[in-house]
Amino acid sequence: MSRIPSYRQLGPAALEDRANQALSRLTECNLCPHLCRINRKEGLKGICRAGPEAIISSYGPHFGEERPLVGKKGSGTIFFAYCSLKCVFCQNWEISWGGEGQPVSNQELAEMMIDLAGQGCHNINLVTPTHFVPQILAALAIAADKGLSIPLVYNCGGYETLDTLTLLDGIVDIYMPDFKYSKNDAAYRYSGVKDYAGRAKEALREMYRQVGDLQLDEQGIALRGLLVRHLVMPEDLAGTEEVLRFLATEISPALFVNVMRQYYPAYKAKDYPPLDRPLTRTEFRQALEHARQLGLNILD
Repeated sequence: MSRIPSYRQLGPAALEDRANQALSRLTECNLCPHLCRINRKEGLKGICRAGPEAIISSYGPHFGEERPLVGKKGSGTIFFAYCSLKCVFCQNWEISWGGEGQPVSNQELAEMMIDLAGQGCHNINLVTPTHFVPQILAALAIAADKGLSIPLVYNCGGYETLDTLTLLDGIVDIYMPDFKYSKNDAAYRYSGVKDYAGRAKEALREMYRQVGDLQLDEQGIALRGLLVRHLVMPEDLAGTEEVLRFLATEISPALFVNVMRQYYPAYKAKDYPPLDRPLTRTEFRQALEHARQLGLNILD
């Protein structure tokens, strides 16, 4: 089983048109739900602090992602700096809060994509991409014209707008969002946004509408579909049972979900008990059991 990536099916003219639509939004940025509406082309910066150029922290084959993305040759990850969320427990805070990385042109970003494909990576995995969607689409148009033909993964925090997701319809092959919280009070306290739960649910419905359940080839490599991550937190601060129930009953009972045990107190977590301690085995086992009872496809 093989599949032509969505952006190649869309065609070069339509892809370039989407890129131009996205780039025009930088003059009054509304790419994420913060709707800062500042002119990033003039160097103004909103909540995420992103400017006119993409900032890349690092890129290369990654073997620590989910099995359907990694295969034998790795997921071609491109790590973008900054983030629309401000998680106090962020494990990559130097990148997401500090903006650690280098500015690159759209041409340079395209060359990174081509390089990753040339190394045999199974996909282009865009990590924290929301605030750089215009630059990504412009780079993708260049890379596709040069022959790029592997699936595109949109690896995000789940805090999205329908307008931005609509720009990506027919372009993204695999959506891999977090669904961090089922309750807005926790999202506001720990990630700085008041409307996370509703926004994430709305985004997940749209992502699923676009790509459906995860499709795998004969080697178990993802070709298209939705894959959701959920980080289990101490004392169930994330509302895990409600998150998983929503995914199983309102998205798809066949959904692939990574119930993540990786929580540890990073960055400012020591100032936010009970986030100042690691997750216990019992807490994780309970979360995993919820997922199993709901019949979800569990990944690691």
